[in-house]
Amino acid sequence: MAIERADLEAKLREIEEVVEETKSQAQTTGTALAVIAVVAIVVIFLLGRRRGRRSGGARVEIYRV
Repeated sequence: MAIERADLEAKLREIEEVVEETKSQAQTTGTALAVIAVVAIVVIFLLGRRRGRRSGGARVEIYRV
């Protein structure tokens, strides 16, 4: 049983298709995670800013000796 050039080319095309599918899935997942992270950071920032306004902000007293 001999391995023909056409057999190798067909197998390599199959592998290439699988790699392309995996690549597109990884890009989609990465983009979704990046968007979620940015949204989470913005929400946390806004909640912290709101809390800072409610508490009246930091009060610093300076005493001269």
